[in-house]
Amino acid sequence: MELWQQMLRQSIDSADDLVKRFNFDKETAERLNSLFHIRINPYYLSLIREPGDPIWLQCMPDATELADDGLPEDPLNEDGDSPVPSITHRYPDRVLFLVTSQCSMYCRFCTRKRKVSDSSKISMKYIQDGLDYIKAHPEVRDVIVSGGDPLMLTDVMLEKVLKGLREIPHVEIIRVHTKMPAVLPQRITPQLVEMMKKYQPIYVNVHFNHPWECTTEAKQACDLLADAGFPLGNQMVLMKGVNDDADVVKDLNRKLLMMRVRPYYIYQADMVKSTNHFRTPIRVGLEIMDKLRGHTSGLAVPYFVIDAPGGGGKIPILPQYILYHDDEKIVIRNYKYEVFEYAEVNDDTKPVPVDNDARFLRRSPVVIRERKRRISKRKATSTVKVKNEKPAEG
Repeated sequence: MELWQQMLRQSIDSADDLVKRFNFDKETAERLNSLFHIRINPYYLSLIREPGDPIWLQCMPDATELADDGLPEDPLNEDGDSPVPSITHRYPDRVLFLVTSQCSMYCRFCTRKRKVSDSSKISMKYIQDGLDYIKAHPEVRDVIVSGGDPLMLTDVMLEKVLKGLREIPHVEIIRVHTKMPAVLPQRITPQLVEMMKKYQPIYVNVHFNHPWECTTEAKQACDLLADAGFPLGNQMVLMKGVNDDADVVKDLNRKLLMMRVRPYYIYQADMVKSTNHFRTPIRVGLEIMDKLRGHTSGLAVPYFVIDAPGGGGKIPILPQYILYHDDEKIVIRNYKYEVFEYAEVNDDTKPVPVDNDARFLRRSPVVIRERKRRISKRKATSTVKVKNEKPAEG
């Protein structure tokens, strides 16, 4: 048995554990565990500094979850876009492939509470159905392997999934979404990454929410993945009391870059039943983005998105940078709230005809692009600084 599996066996994973270790009321603990299973592995538990801190809030159940907040169980309509139990097919060329119900730590803000930890709803017995579906749909070129956490599978079982996907000719990209580097980095072993390397290109998206999760062990796990050639991206969920502060997010993203993890998304918390206490006003996310852009490296600035309720997909949300725009100019502001005017292009040119002679088909597009670049350089107008004042946000 590997170390990570031994650590899982030592997890807090029952109402009795909550009562004995943290003096929970027995009835409340049982109701919370029934609502959404408890699992806190020893490593993640060790990151807690005091009750109520950002690590505690993410992993420790709270009586607030028992209140009727009126939110849906499946706000993103994943089940409605699920042609077979293991697949959500929402976007034209990619699918979500759920391969396990298990996680090494059950996040209390989980968007998939209705399924995660329930092996009757997400099960390995559906994996072949998922592979068959993907094989039958040649438009699918990108597969997101998730769950649960796919790295809860043994190396042998995970390889069966990856090998099955790589045997489908039209699958170009595989993405593995895992929280293991943040919550149980011991799972990332040399043996695991050597196996995964056989099925490149694989992109690995991780899930760090707070700088305290960027430990020495987490860095070692990310180093193993990065050294093996896996591009790493981070998906952070914005949560009240956890990371709803620009300085915290900036610190997290800088630490992630030092671990070779590119900040990818900041998610506005989904409207999931029993998680309303985590949600923040939209303005909080916009303020964070406003204090990132220009104030730190562009590498440390992710997209702020709302995963639209009802299955609308991820929609990027930005602070107001455009102050005015018409046919003659655009008025924009920068991170210092300085205002600039940029002349609009009068685009009344006709398309350059293309010579269809077969001898020139490979060469003509290159010539056309170069010609357009030369034209745009002649017509380009430098930005003009207009004034230096902070405009009202609209």
